[in-house]
Amino acid sequence: MRAQPEVTQRDLRSRSKEIMDAVERGQAFTVTRDGHKIGKLVPLRRRRRFVPRAEFAAMSTNAPALALEAFRADQDASNPYDR
Repeated sequence: MRAQPEVTQRDLRSRSKEIMDAVERGQAFTVTRDGHKIGKLVPLRRRRRFVPRAEFAAMSTNAPALALEAFRADQDASNPYDR
C-alpha cells in the first residue's frame, strides 16, 4: 500500500484548487498541522449506475437458488404502510 502524501494546513489553504483537483482525480492526502497528522482528504467512491449483463451473470453464479413462491409470499406479507 502506498503512503499518502502529506499536505500542511497552510498548503491546503493556499493551494486548495490544485489539491482538490488531485482529490477529484483519485489522490488522497494526509493533512498536517504543526507537524502532527490531523485528518485525511480522500475522494468519494463513485457508485456505478450500470452493471454489464456479463458481469452481473458472473457475480450471480454462486448465488443461492430462489424459491419464487416463497419470495412472493414474503413480499405480499410485508406491507411498509402497516407500520
